[in-house]
Amino acid sequence: MLEASLSGVLKTVLIVLLVYFGLKILFRYFGPLILKYFMRKMGRKFEQQFNQQFGGAQPNQQKKGKVSIDKKPKASKGSNKNVGEYIDYEEID
Repeated sequence: MLEASLSGVLKTVLIVLLVYFGLKILFRYFGPLILKYFMRKMGRKFEQQFNQQFGGAQPNQQKKGKVSIDKKPKASKGSNKNVGEYIDYEEID
């Protein structure tokens, strides 16, 4: 039967701790970079799906830097004052 020696157990525990703390340090420094990469990749994928579903870019897209102002049409219809007679009412308890 095999017996575990104290030095073998200590080596195993030290290796596990070194791997744990090493990965923890690596993810602390490189984690944000990896996350940015995947977020850009997913953003491109969502943009591509959106363009496929809704027909791509907008047709009246203008050149960068060009400004145009669209004015709202004036409302030609005013309020109609001759809508009826105002009737007072009283609440009955």
